[in-house]
Amino acid sequence: MGERVAPGQRVAFLGPAGTFTEEALRSESDLAAARLLPERSFAQVLAAVDDGRADYGFVALENAIEGSVVATLDQLVFERDLLIIREVLLPVTQHLLAAPGTALGDIEAVVSFPVATAQCRAWLAAHLPDVDERAATSTSEAVRYVATERPAGTAAIGTALAGELYGLEVLASGIEDHDHNVTRFALVAPAAAGVPAPSGHDKTTVVCFQAADRPGSLHGILGQFSARDINLVKLESRPTKRALGEYCFIVDFEGHVADEVVADCLRDLHVTLREVKFLGSYPAAGEPGETRRRDAHQAWAAADAWIDAIRRCVHDPA
Repeated sequence: MGERVAPGQRVAFLGPAGTFTEEALRSESDLAAARLLPERSFAQVLAAVDDGRADYGFVALENAIEGSVVATLDQLVFERDLLIIREVLLPVTQHLLAAPGTALGDIEAVVSFPVATAQCRAWLAAHLPDVDERAATSTSEAVRYVATERPAGTAAIGTALAGELYGLEVLASGIEDHDHNVTRFALVAPAAAGVPAPSGHDKTTVVCFQAADRPGSLHGILGQFSARDINLVKLESRPTKRALGEYCFIVDFEGHVADEVVADCLRDLHVTLREVKFLGSYPAAGEPGETRRRDAHQAWAAADAWIDAIRRCVHDPA
């Protein structure tokens, strides 16, 4: 899991209470014990870390259905000097929630975070084809609105936790369009806090800014990884906001900056590109990650024992 957050340290997250972000955050025991600070947007979460109001921020990076959370990525790439220090994966189950006594046939409007609504397109088309879709700043804010304002014929898409917190009933569960809907979250910290030590199974994220838009420039970037047999996990382009048609590349790959092969790759990229922004090296999430980290630690322990046994056989020069 990487470095632990101490009890009482401040962790900003997308609020109010009951968001998927909070569900993911509470799946980590040390984060659940922290002092939680709800914010109204991912941008405000990152701003709270940047200006010192929070020690850490917890934000969504990407969803298996909708792709990257652009609001988060653009802040990390262009606006903030923060590092990713942990990733967390959360299987997402969407619920249609309404005031007690409301029937599915009564629903004329659905309010939610736009990303959540987009994850339920097929279900809405099949069961509520003429529904009016309305946007909220988070799934939990949508649930709170429906619970407190009680607008007629309106339901919210959100978490079961939010429904319980705000006293709404579940009209339908599992309304997401895909069974394997997972969202990837990140714990971020100020760059001054440093990089977590290698865990044995890590990811690194960097942003590559081209020196010039020319044929083969992306191939040149990718070639640095290929030449060293570094496995790319994700590659995404984003406009640099400097000129039309000018893009940077966000690269997730296996390995840690403490690994010599990774350091060598980043060194060469820094020489050839206009800029390389380091966004962090951190433990990879998921069950396979835990297994691979355990196996790696066992392998290193065995290797240490082996080399120590050999070195004990070396003759004393005296």
